[in-house]
Amino acid sequence: MSNNFYDKVAKKFGGYHTPSRHTTEYPNDDPEKIFKEKLLELSSKDKKALDVGCADGRFTLSIALYFKKITAIDVSEEMLKSAKKLQEEQKVTNVIFEKQDAFHTAYDDSSFDLIYNRRGPDNYPESYRLLKPGCFLIQIDIGEKDCQEIKQVFGRGQGFCEWDNSKLEKDRKALTEVGFEVVYAKDFFYAEYYPTYEDLDLFLQGVPIFEDFDSKKDKRLLEVYVTRFKTEKGIKFPRHRVVILAQK
Repeated sequence: MSNNFYDKVAKKFGGYHTPSRHTTEYPNDDPEKIFKEKLLELSSKDKKALDVGCADGRFTLSIALYFKKITAIDVSEEMLKSAKKLQEEQKVTNVIFEKQDAFHTAYDDSSFDLIYNRRGPDNYPESYRLLKPGCFLIQIDIGEKDCQEIKQVFGRGQGFCEWDNSKLEKDRKALTEVGFEVVYAKDFFYAEYYPTYEDLDLFLQGVPIFEDFDSKKDKRLLEVYVTRFKTEKGIKFPRHRVVILAQK
């Protein structure tokens, strides 16, 4: 994903979020909830954690009190500006936001007690290097079937035509090859419902499903999607997430 995209979103919306509205239905569990629960089970006031791909820092600031220190990295300067502004507002003192390439960080070997990744870049060799022996990496990532229907309508998008290649199995294999032991790995499928065309359009402006999304140029395609997936609950938007926990 390009830095320019995230810089653009941060400038436009003040962070990695838009004011679009939606409701969510989980047939099983909420993957974000499962991710956070497992993360906090591993937290401790004497642990130093690394957030890989922190974006506007909202999540990390919300869990900072559970750790001794959190180092949060990203490559988007605009996202980091938003994160630091939010940090000042919330007066959180044990988080450091830094511009770092997740694949080549400047930190020493075995610097962290825990590494977490919320849809950030997969950096398994670097994560393995940075973790202390016996410590954990936990991540929530985008599954291969995420938003498949709208990508098919648009004929493009993030991970286009990769929906038959299991993200979970790909990650499990990559983690094992580096030296990790995968102790938890699960797919989560659920649906979001957007009440109006405008809400879905606004949402798409702030996420990298289509980095080149243009409200005017893509209006006809979005209208096709809305017509096909409009329900009594709203415009259905199927999602797919993968949660993985691995130990060094």
